[in-house]
Amino acid sequence: MKRAFSDWTKWTDRAALADLGYPGVYALAISPAELSAMPFSWRLEIVYVGMTNAKGGLKSRLQQFDNTIKGGDGHGGGHRVRFKHSDYHELTSHLFVSVCPWECDVTLNDPANLRLMGEVTKHEYECFALFVEMFGNLPEFNDKKKSPKK
Repeated sequence: MKRAFSDWTKWTDRAALADLGYPGVYALAISPAELSAMPFSWRLEIVYVGMTNAKGGLKSRLQQFDNTIKGGDGHGGGHRVRFKHSDYHELTSHLFVSVCPWECDVTLNDPANLRLMGEVTKHEYECFALFVEMFGNLPEFNDKKKSPKK
């Protein structure tokens, strides 16, 4: 893939990731192994791939996910994760994140920024396709048919 994901980072340390104010794609892995500081790689432990083009960028979207896995609302994938992993502290002790930010201004409707936002969305689907090619299915919590919210 042309775009680079960050190294894997513990969920609890996600605020230290660079460029979270931008839109982008993110991958979440649940692993008993320590993935922190390891280069991103496609692995079976990836349970969710998401994206955002929102004004708050990746930081805001990851916070929505965190709020949801704590018991709140706002993130569909977070609901599916919480349904299976209801103990927040247990989950986050094994949860890792990697991000792929895109430097653009989502508040501008000029052709260059609109195209970049389209590239973010396309990249998420490219990630889905690559995951399916490698592992035969979507990440667990992206598969809405196999992973209920309730």
